[in-house]
Amino acid sequence: MLHFARHLRSNATEAERILWRHLRKRQLAGFKFRRQHQIKPFICDFVCLEAGVAIELDGSQHADQMRYDEKRDAFLRSNGFRVFRFWNPDVIFRTGSVLETIREALRDAKMDGRFDWSL
Repeated sequence: MLHFARHLRSNATEAERILWRHLRKRQLAGFKFRRQHQIKPFICDFVCLEAGVAIELDGSQHADQMRYDEKRDAFLRSNGFRVFRFWNPDVIFRTGSVLETIREALRDAKMDGRFDWSL
């Protein structure tokens, strides 16, 4: 799994590269994000462990794997994560809207007390 996660990181899609530029180095509201992070048995595109937020970017292939995505989302939710899915074109052409949605989720996590200040 670790090898596969490394492969995904080094072969990021355009949408993943764009979003990562905004999430890395605590640029978004001071929260730390990881990319292609394993939460067994899945690898999430982006995850903020301290706020319990998982972000998945979907390309056209996801239309054919909806059951797999539903299973993954259910697993992540059962482990305390809020899951957000964005289509690649939305990330590329409406980056500001995507970032605002993520920012609101982080704000909600902080207000709900899900934010773990010790991390």
